[in-house]
Parts: sequence; C-alpha cells; structure tokens
Amino acid sequence: MNPITMTDEQRKTIALEYLRRLDRSESFFDLFDDNAEVYFPKWGIATGRAAFEKLFADLGTIVAKFKHDLAYLNVIQQGDTVVVEGTSYGTTQSGVDWRAGVTHAGRWVDVFEIRDFKIQRCFIYLDPDYESADTRRYPWLADKQTEK
Repeated sequence: MNPITMTDEQRKTIALEYLRRLDRSESFFDLFDDNAEVYFPKWGIATGRAAFEKLFADLGTIVAKFKHDLAYLNVIQQGDTVVVEGTSYGTTQSGVDWRAGVTHAGRWVDVFEIRDFKIQRCFIYLDPDYESADTRRYPWLADKQTEK
C-alpha cells in the first residue's frame, strides 16, 4: 500500500475541519481512519471506529454544547503530527457553563497524526471536570475558595 503524500496545510485543514464539525454538531467520523486511536482523559484509548464512536457518544452524555475559540489556536506541525492548542466554552448536560479563563475547564490540546487524508490518531488533553466539581482534592483550589 502506497501512502498518499500530504502537505502540512492539508493536515492542518483536516484537524481544523474536525474542530469546526464538532462545533456545528456535524458528523466528523469520516475524517478518521476506521482503525484510528482516540484518547480522552478518564475514558482511555478507543481503538477502531466502534470504540471511538462510543467515546464521543459517552462524552455527549456530559456535554450539551461547546465551541472552540478557533480564532486563537496555536498550531504546531512536524511530519504527520499536528498539535492544536486552544480554548473552549460550553454547557454541560446539567446546565453548568464553563469558559477557559473563567472556570477550570476550557483549555485543551489535541495531538493528531494525519496520514492518507485521514486522522490516524487523536489524543485529547484537557481537564474533563467541566462543572468544577472535583476541587476539594486540590489545596490550591480550596485556598481560592476561601479568598472569595
């Protein structure tokens, strides 16, 4: 099997299209290779289409809506790897809003491997505590609560 040559700009376009489709609640699974690996904190690694579709379905039970601040992305590329750093905002299924810079959630980094015009790997790094419910275990957060 011969790999298809891609430019950096083509890889970047696929990564950004994934984010745009997420924001529009549009299907994005066709951007992934059927054997892709997707990682999400506290979920783990999903390998293969059925597994990563389940991962995103599970995430949908927590998050009602979200948007990525696409105008303020930091994109770093090397070979097949595209790293996108950014911020987001949204609302959980229980109605709690989050926004980067205002709440604990909202800052993220996605690490993609893109070959043959498909996402082969997407590892998502963020704090999945969108509702700031897990703060008691962190002394620096407890100190901030008492300052208010």
